[in-house]
Amino acid sequence: MIPRLLTRPDRRSPARARRTSRILAALAAMTALLGVDLPDALAEPPLGVTARAVPDTTADRVGALFAGGLDGGHFCTAAVVRSDDRDVIATAAHCLGDPAGTVFAPGYRDGKAPYGVWRLTGVHLAPGWTDGEDPDDDIAFATVATLDGRRLEDAVGGGFPVAAQQPDDATVTIIGYPSEDEAPLRCANGTTLFSETQRRIDCPELSGGTSGSPWLVDGALAGVLGGYEGGGAVPEVSYSAVMGDQAVELYREAAVSD
Repeated sequence: MIPRLLTRPDRRSPARARRTSRILAALAAMTALLGVDLPDALAEPPLGVTARAVPDTTADRVGALFAGGLDGGHFCTAAVVRSDDRDVIATAAHCLGDPAGTVFAPGYRDGKAPYGVWRLTGVHLAPGWTDGEDPDDDIAFATVATLDGRRLEDAVGGGFPVAAQQPDDATVTIIGYPSEDEAPLRCANGTTLFSETQRRIDCPELSGGTSGSPWLVDGALAGVLGGYEGGGAVPEVSYSAVMGDQAVELYREAAVSD
């Protein structure tokens, strides 16, 4: 709605009053034009709608996992989480089959890694995953090396806190990188429990490459895209293992210094 413009009569000269009136009318017309034709660039898309994620402090803490380097192609997504040494990322366990050859590029867009390319130095996987690839344990944490003397969280401005025990119908925001796209997508929607150990969300276009994408509840990591069917057999429906005691223990192992 365009606010009503109120003016005082200009008692100094009729010409100035007419000129002021014309200026105000022009401003009102411009306000109407902007309000109708130009969407708010910062407005979030409606629930259940997937759109390109705008660069901001949230998206910059999410990045793509590459095989070897930026020319190796990105195949999964990961996110920076808080840790004592400021060097931990969270992703799906099934994304870490070759951690020695994997690097992380936070904020990656259009072929560029504005915060650098970070080499993985260690992984933390649940026994249920390493022994039998249990989808309920398809969440993992990894550490990265310093880069040019800097820690990962210092480079991107912090990390997401980790929060387990979310309500069954929590509203989740997902940011992830489909393999065929060179920028992250974003979708938020309500969730349901598919089972006691798996959470489900309806968001379109979250295709291959979005595995490991953070599931954020009020800015805290509550899961990652993965689990049942590797995170989902169709792009319209995705899953995450419910973050239970085992996942929290993995996080503590990775995040807390001895």
